Amino acid sequence: MNAQTEIRLMAGPAGALEVAIDRPEAVPLGCAVIAHPHPLHGGAMTNKVVQTLARAAVLEGLLAVRFNFRGVGRSEGVYDEGQGELEDLLAVVRAEAAEGPLVLAGFSFGAFVTSHAVQRLHAEGRALRQVVLVGTAASRFNVAPVAQELHARTLVVHGELDDTVPLASVMDWARPQVLPVTVVPGGGHFFHGQLPLLRELVGRHLRA
Repeated sequence: MNAQTEIRLMAGPAGALEVAIDRPEAVPLGCAVIAHPHPLHGGAMTNKVVQTLARAAVLEGLLAVRFNFRGVGRSEGVYDEGQGELEDLLAVVRAEAAEGPLVLAGFSFGAFVTSHAVQRLHAEGRALRQVVLVGTAASRFNVAPVAQELHARTLVVHGELDDTVPLASVMDWARPQVLPVTVVPGGGHFFHGQLPLLRELVGRHLRA
């Protein structure tokens, strides 16, 4: 994301995981772990939406941790349909944010994986400061519901004109939970031309 981005390898469940860390200017107020889109469709931690989420986190004083799922970039292993990727995400949380305020964020396939990480960590009693789900791949995967007590801390953002994941599929997922969805008018899956707006929406949520 910038010259100060620290790239390193850490031990993961299927071998090394490639991690990118961006730090705020002051002492971090917590850590945001951000998951990227589908590994088999070009998804990586360098994705523009993922970088936008990281930038929003850094601007709000958080340590932003992106990582490549197994089989992407320098991360070892092979695609595992979300199950292994969930273990990758949880391994990054344990390594980089074992304690202190934690934000989980994900885009597309990454939002699907993040939903299950939220479910797992919440069940284990780990406090979550905020959750951010962008372009949630509800038409393609079984996205986990968000616990009622986390609704106020959860931001779901979707583009009105998303032709990769139709807005209707996200509404069908959110409706039974009465979980609000923030719709970006005219927005597509990758929020082309609207990344500054996405950054502002996420930043506003992280400030709340």
